[in-house]
Amino acid sequence: MIEIKAKLVRADSAIYATGECVECLIEFTHKVFDEEQANAREQNANNASLENLAWASAQLHCYRKTSYSTPAADKTAELAELIGRTALDSVTQTPGEVIVATKPKILFCDLKLQPGETKIYFFNEFVPRDGPPTYRGHDIRYFYKITIATQRVKSKVQTLMVPIRVLPIPLIARPDELPVTVETNEELAPTNPFLEKREISELEISWHHLKNVTARRAPKFYRISNKRGFVGRFCLFKPAYKLGEDIVGSLDFSNCQVRCVQFSVKLQQQELPIRPQPQQPQTPTGDDVSSLNSFDMASIASGIALDNMHKSETSSSARNKDEPLPSGKLSTISTSHQVCYATLQTQVVVPIPLHVTPTFRTDMVDVKWRLHFEFVTSVMMDFGTPNPVSGELKAPAELPVETMVWNLPVTIYAANPLQIYAPSQTFNLLIK
Repeated sequence: MIEIKAKLVRADSAIYATGECVECLIEFTHKVFDEEQANAREQNANNASLENLAWASAQLHCYRKTSYSTPAADKTAELAELIGRTALDSVTQTPGEVIVATKPKILFCDLKLQPGETKIYFFNEFVPRDGPPTYRGHDIRYFYKITIATQRVKSKVQTLMVPIRVLPIPLIARPDELPVTVETNEELAPTNPFLEKREISELEISWHHLKNVTARRAPKFYRISNKRGFVGRFCLFKPAYKLGEDIVGSLDFSNCQVRCVQFSVKLQQQELPIRPQPQQPQTPTGDDVSSLNSFDMASIASGIALDNMHKSETSSSARNKDEPLPSGKLSTISTSHQVCYATLQTQVVVPIPLHVTPTFRTDMVDVKWRLHFEFVTSVMMDFGTPNPVSGELKAPAELPVETMVWNLPVTIYAANPLQIYAPSQTFNLLIK
């Protein structure tokens, strides 16, 4: 019996970024019971007790599982890619299609193991920069697995899958940043002949660029109003965030013409298919109806300064009212709710979990993030009448209210995988 164990070198986090190196230790053991091991030692470990493995290889695969319809041209291209492949593909196919595959690396050939003997091999591979991230959506899934394949002599091929999570790291938006950064570092570096010059990798430049984008504060002001008048003003301190951060904003209800009784803010993930799919009759949910009629119930305009002018998706200049913006499949991740009647100023804090997938786009799906606001407003500016005896306010029996919604897009980027605690497990396979 042969036991194969695989464990990632990074034990505290089985999460990697695109372009990062994945390292894995693969252990092959000829496992025997105590009585068999004692007999083998008495027989001086003759050749009859040896286990022989013909070969073993390891590679990284990215799978896609989707319910979207694939055009005929794409299916023809997929069939053409299968021509010339080895028989290993037929045994490594999991539910889904392979869209990214690295070149297989041979671990060994003709390995012979004595009873109780163990051989450990090291495997490393870079995650492709152009690959999609790990994503589990409504109609499409992307997932990565390290495929370890081996074959015993005169036996079938056995495989062991090691799943990993991949986060997307965006490429540099402006290519001219790369030479400027390198030249600046060389000019500012001390001219010491004993210091070795270290080349800056593309991944490091992407991390620095990502830190600059998410740390840059650019407050945007939004004037919120409906058909009855001014409701309030919302300030978002920055439009880009990382996983694990809090989306912080402020609401100012001073000088309002319509009183806001309560509001809720939801962090929602949108899954938008890029290719046109056949429409299926379905009943729209509350979030879908509110997103389609968001402009009819709330007009959002920029405020204060021209430099801070920022138009959202729900403004009339961004789209035509007769052509509603598709909302796709929605998933509510976190919610913040406040009762704010007679409140002049308040803050909004919406946390971003570490387990979600950042903003990304592929040839089949576009995943976006947005803040979904729901305001409950009332034209009753004075809450109740004062009691002449005790001086306390007497609440009204009825409060006429209206509901208005608003969707504000935000961008979420990946965090450093080392900051996300996700301990890796040991995966094993027994070959009898």
